[in-house]
Amino acid sequence: MLALPAQLTLREARQTLAALSGALAAEQGEAVIDASPLTQIDSSALAVLLELKRQASARSLRFEVRGAPARLQDLARLYGVQELLVLS
Repeated sequence: MLALPAQLTLREARQTLAALSGALAAEQGEAVIDASPLTQIDSSALAVLLELKRQASARSLRFEVRGAPARLQDLARLYGVQELLVLS
């Protein structure tokens, strides 16, 4: 399971994506993202998750986000990507 940091805003997005992309390369069969650590986010968190999902799909990995806080779920609904990112 790959964990997101507590803070994922525009400032942290590039570094977070680079770190998780590298870790994703080692995953087999599925890519499970733990979003429960998130406490401070903006729409950049969605962009990071969408890119990770794209990378997982390119490698034929099942993609799942677990422990999504209410704020992340609200942003996904607001931007209309809740169907692309199944958040639990």
